[in-house]
Amino acid sequence: MHAFRSHTCAELTKSNVGETVRLSGWVNRIRDHGGVLFIDLRDHYGMTQVLCDPDSAVFSQVEKVRSEWCIRIDGEVKARDESLINPRIPTGEIEVYIRDIEVLGASAELPLIVFGDQEYPEETRLRYRYLDLRREAMQRNMTLRSDVVASFRRRMWEKDFREFQTPIITASSPEGARDFLVPSRLHPGKFYALPQAPQQFKQLIMMSGFDKYFQIAPCFRDEDPRADRSPTDFYQLDMEMSFVTQQDIFDTISPVIAGVFEEHGQGAKVDDPASWPQIPYKEAALKYGTDKPDLRNPIEMQDVSEHFRGSGFAIFAKLLEQDGTEIRAIPAPTGGSRKFCDRMNSFAQKEGLPGMGYIFWRDQGEGMEAAGPLAKNIGPERTEAIREQLGLGVGDAAFFLGGKPSAFERVAGKARDVIGEELNLTEQNRFAFAWIVDFPIYEKDEETGAIDFEHNPFSMPQGGMEALEGDPLAVKGYQYDLACNGYEIVSGAIRNHKPEIMFKAFELAGYDEAEVRKRFGALVNAFQYGAPPHGGCAAGIDRIVMLLAGTSNIREVIMFPMNQRAEDLMMNAPSEPTSDQLMELGLRVIPQE
Repeated sequence: MHAFRSHTCAELTKSNVGETVRLSGWVNRIRDHGGVLFIDLRDHYGMTQVLCDPDSAVFSQVEKVRSEWCIRIDGEVKARDESLINPRIPTGEIEVYIRDIEVLGASAELPLIVFGDQEYPEETRLRYRYLDLRREAMQRNMTLRSDVVASFRRRMWEKDFREFQTPIITASSPEGARDFLVPSRLHPGKFYALPQAPQQFKQLIMMSGFDKYFQIAPCFRDEDPRADRSPTDFYQLDMEMSFVTQQDIFDTISPVIAGVFEEHGQGAKVDDPASWPQIPYKEAALKYGTDKPDLRNPIEMQDVSEHFRGSGFAIFAKLLEQDGTEIRAIPAPTGGSRKFCDRMNSFAQKEGLPGMGYIFWRDQGEGMEAAGPLAKNIGPERTEAIREQLGLGVGDAAFFLGGKPSAFERVAGKARDVIGEELNLTEQNRFAFAWIVDFPIYEKDEETGAIDFEHNPFSMPQGGMEALEGDPLAVKGYQYDLACNGYEIVSGAIRNHKPEIMFKAFELAGYDEAEVRKRFGALVNAFQYGAPPHGGCAAGIDRIVMLLAGTSNIREVIMFPMNQRAEDLMMNAPSEPTSDQLMELGLRVIPQE
């Protein structure tokens, strides 16, 4: 017999009754039923009930066993009485009578209980992550992650992609976030960087004549943490293709993403890729207040500025006299009660705005009546025009925000989400996807008036060089994101592969040719030797697994995550270097005041 096990803790069935078996695993739970000790023995695969009575030669040893001890037992498989069968586990029809036991690893007192669903502070869970990972939900999440990665790989190979690995230690190449720098011992005073993404390398692979590339790529960005973003590193399905248009990228990656969600989405509806809408960035901002809309929610915001221009509601009327301002309405079907309207007004105030105006429509017996402060101020004709534009009726409401869109759009988008959830308008058990397209390449700093890149500087501008001769703020890129249920899960672009267009694009953002050559020398040089048109994208593995696992915290699907302060509590990182390490690297730490 094998030194540790003849079967896993999920294998034994009625067909094994009468056999002598060997199992190894952890003590999940111990129960004493009138002197008979029952142990739920757990390994990665499942659970088996083992038991020992006082007549057993090893009963005194079994009595000493405690939760999370790692043990090996030999025993005889017996059928459970019919009334004691547990249909929730594969081994529920049998139990194993212990004949011999060996303690493989005793456990100290536990800082967190593995059995059950007790809640513990995240600090405790991350400090003792190896215990936290033993819990059933975490085992399930990590298995899901592994299966998702395998599914992505299989599907990419089926589409004739080749997997290539790009360097982890490379040159600093700012791409919108801070680099993690690595000091060089052999070249004192110089630094490598951990790649924010394989962006330049995958483009260089296309320069090298490979037609399709992908990898499950680690990426490193020194970012402020969020619930859906790791503050240090993350993994993405990275891909690039030559001789393609934007639509070719969509047609390639959409069925891959949909297939993974269908395979691992636990029966949730997955929208057919052929029906995924392509929404211009500007339209997404107007209708949803975000470039990553949750399309399970049917609410679409609308511009209702004309109904308030010159109206009796002075706040909005005066706002509209300023350039670049507008009034947007958020329809709220079934939200027509003063209580709900007041609650949403309070929500806006908590988000830092003065509040949200509202109108709600109620049945007064002789007909419909518009209620709320706005209705009184703007009068029945304008109120009725708003109702008709929004397609609302009795029992419905509408909320209003005004000013420059950049000042209220974020809150409007959040309000739309809250309204959809609270009024049960957002469809559950569904994954809804949308491609967001036509991103602006440039933005203007409102304080300095300077033009800078708003999105990926490597994107090909729509219209090429000719587009760059006009207003920079009107230039759109062949850049795209894929949104799912309110999260961005894919981002990509058709690349700017022509040196003259690249130099002009960077010039508009204040970077001269010398600076571009200094920052992106390898890429610029490669473009001079017959660069093919190419493009690609990257899908966030962590975020996709988070959606499939039904959690909103990305740390629930990362094996060993950092906390929100970018600390590894388990490994005590970051840590202070030794004096010898600093001397070898020619570095000195300046104490912070």
